Amino acid sequence: MKTIKGPAIFLAQFMDDEAPFNNLENIGAWLAKLGYKGVQIPTWDKRCIDLEKAAHSKTYADELKGRLLEFGLEITELSVHLQSQLVATHPAYDRMYDGFAPENVHNDPKARTAWAVNQVELAAKASANLGLDTLAAFSGSLLWHTVYPWPQRPTGLVQAGFDELAKRWRPLLDICDQFGVDVAYELHPGEDLHDGITFERFLEAVGGHERANILYDPSHFVLQQLDYLAFIDFYHDRIKAFHVKDAEFLKSGKSGVYGGYQDWIDRPGRFRSLGDGQVDFKGIFTKLSRYGFDRWAVIEWECCIKDPAQGAEEGVDFVNKHIINVTKKTFDDFASAGADDDLNKRILGL
Repeated sequence: MKTIKGPAIFLAQFMDDEAPFNNLENIGAWLAKLGYKGVQIPTWDKRCIDLEKAAHSKTYADELKGRLLEFGLEITELSVHLQSQLVATHPAYDRMYDGFAPENVHNDPKARTAWAVNQVELAAKASANLGLDTLAAFSGSLLWHTVYPWPQRPTGLVQAGFDELAKRWRPLLDICDQFGVDVAYELHPGEDLHDGITFERFLEAVGGHERANILYDPSHFVLQQLDYLAFIDFYHDRIKAFHVKDAEFLKSGKSGVYGGYQDWIDRPGRFRSLGDGQVDFKGIFTKLSRYGFDRWAVIEWECCIKDPAQGAEEGVDFVNKHIINVTKKTFDDFASAGADDDLNKRILGL
């Protein structure tokens, strides 16, 4: 067993043009005062990081780490959620996904995909320069529009989709391997990798690649009505990152897991600030600790009701109360009879 590190927080939902959320130093100082020990950095936000500089300059990477260490903060992982989403996209979403990319590749899906691939490569190099071994990502999606099997899927469609996804990701996984970096895919609705079975399909398609791993976020499993505790039993050896995010599913007579196209506040399944939802975090922290997960517990705040600053403030104590300092001894050691082979044989009647 090992002890989980934390609390840390994902900066993406907090960056803003107003202080203290307008640059890395200001938000770092604010978070440190709250009691945070780590930050997960969104690589698409120039207020946090210049990804290209971090990839090509060890000096810049060291300076970036140093600026945060002045506040007592570590970088937990880099995130390429927005860019990696664009590694594989269906044309139906082109207009919406253009917003994730720079203007010079808008209305040009091939150029946008090439840009996204390069961004993941840069993030792998930057992670190595920063001394990080995990990259948080989405898989992208070619199949999501067929998630419900009506109209009936043609034979071989799903396999073809995962083969193509693997074709796009395998070279990136190999590059990440060169830099000693795992890709931790957040299993998320809208992505082809959104649950255990889809992760298994992908893993098979990339030949069991050791760098293909999981960012565990129970909130998405609550919304899918998946057993998020049993998930840890199945996939704990592939869990390399952890988002601490709460959620709830309130059964309704009018809509279900698909949400009826409603805004978040009206959906049966919605994200909540820590402690306000239904996720059994005691069970999660217990299982992860039992399986030797010693990486960061990173709060991802998303709530349609509570103010983000309040969510961040409350999150520190919440995570601290759930981190288990794992025991180094057995509780009944006081009654031990010691180690004696002859005694064991006598007890067994041998």
